[in-house]
Amino acid sequence: MSVLRGNNGPRYKHNADNSAPYDTITVDKLTPIIGAEVGGVDLSQPLGNQTFEEIHRALAENLVIFFRDQHITEEQHLDFGRRFGKLHLHPAAPHAPGHPELMVIHADKDSPRANGEGWHSDVSCDEEPPMGSILYIRNCPPRGGDTLFASMYAAYEALSDRMKRYLDGLTAIHDGEDAYRGTYANYGIADKLSYPRAEHPVIRTHPVTGKRALYVNRGFTKRIVGVPRDESNAILHYLWDLAEDPLFQCRFRWRENSIAFWDNRCVQHRAMWDYWPNTRSGHRVTVAGDRPV
Repeated sequence: MSVLRGNNGPRYKHNADNSAPYDTITVDKLTPIIGAEVGGVDLSQPLGNQTFEEIHRALAENLVIFFRDQHITEEQHLDFGRRFGKLHLHPAAPHAPGHPELMVIHADKDSPRANGEGWHSDVSCDEEPPMGSILYIRNCPPRGGDTLFASMYAAYEALSDRMKRYLDGLTAIHDGEDAYRGTYANYGIADKLSYPRAEHPVIRTHPVTGKRALYVNRGFTKRIVGVPRDESNAILHYLWDLAEDPLFQCRFRWRENSIAFWDNRCVQHRAMWDYWPNTRSGHRVTVAGDRPV
């Protein structure tokens, strides 16, 4: 993606899609820069190596991919996640009985909150934040409940060259304390003595694509290291606003038995809780990642 700047702010010109064709799946892009629906695959069946590689490539090229009309068990959900790596354990959220890697996602008329209401990258407060998240929604409201996804590649490319130079080499503190303490009390989950806290680059390089991505988010990032507090606050608020620009987003409308798989290394997301008093529920499997560089 290239960026053209005018007097009224940035204008965006997206490069043509020159990706190689897929042989075992179909890929239907939602927008030129982020999001695609993948078809021609049944995730309840074992994946051949070529199909797995093409799904992996679709994720790298589109940042978040979606699967419709999937009917998978908890074990199949876990197995699909394990094809991409070791599974991550959430530091606070409830999980399915007997499956600590299977996070419960649920909101109904009695819920005090819903998962992921604000913009964030999953558990970026971990020393080794998750590579990706695979959310399977079995029950969804008749209307509402969409999830928004934003490209942090696009956010980085929208920065001026001067701002890119300023941010290069800076790190920021990500802290889970505010996000997690007391958050799951309605599930009967007792708070831990402490929650993860980590220092990560403000700009990270994706280990697969080699692209640079903005890596601060409103949910977990608290301050930039090595600059005055007021300067940190001003820069972070600018970066948060930029990351949440609708120009960088796609919007996924859930249907029952749909799956979203997003790359936390270059994507932020926000779940809309606009469906009360209806219910939305499912499970999330999270693939472990490595330390951002």
